[in-house]
Amino acid sequence: MSLSFEFVLEDTRWQAQDLAAIGIRLGAVIPQYLSLPAQSSAVVMACDDAQIAQLNKDFRGKPQPTNVLSWPSEELSTKPPGAQPKQAMDPELGDIAIAYETCVRESREAGLAIVDHLTHLLLHGTLHLLGYDHIDDADADVMEGLEIKMLASLGIPNPYILNDATQ
Repeated sequence: MSLSFEFVLEDTRWQAQDLAAIGIRLGAVIPQYLSLPAQSSAVVMACDDAQIAQLNKDFRGKPQPTNVLSWPSEELSTKPPGAQPKQAMDPELGDIAIAYETCVRESREAGLAIVDHLTHLLLHGTLHLLGYDHIDDADADVMEGLEIKMLASLGIPNPYILNDATQ
C-alpha cells in the first residue's frame, strides 16, 4: 500500500518548507498503522490565514483562521464514540488545507520545530480524511493515540504534551 500527497502552494512562503519530504515520510508511515486502498492520495492546499479563514467560514460557519481543514472523499466515521472508522474504499482520500501563519505561530508558541508541527498537522488532517475525529473524548483518545504512535515512529515527540516554556 502507498499514500501520496499532492501539494498546491497558494502562498509562496510555503516554498521554504519541504512539504514534499514531509508527505513522503508520512506516506510511508501511515500505511504501517492503517489499511488503505492501493495508490491512495490526498491533495493539500498550502495557503494563508485569510484563505483558510474563508474556507472555515464557508464550510464550518467559523469566520476565523485555523491550522488545518479536511474534506474527505467519503464518510468513514462510525458510531459509537471510540469505534474505528469504516475502511476507505476510494483511493482519492480527499483534500486538506493548511494555513501558513497559524502553523508558524503555533510552532513558535509551543516551542516546536516547524517541520515537526507541520508533520503533525498533515497527519491530523489525513486522519480526518480517514474518518477519525476528536469531538467526543473517546474519539479523541483513539485519534490522538494514533498520532502519538505514528509521530514517535518518525522521532517526533508527543504533540499533546505542552512544552514547559508554554505553560
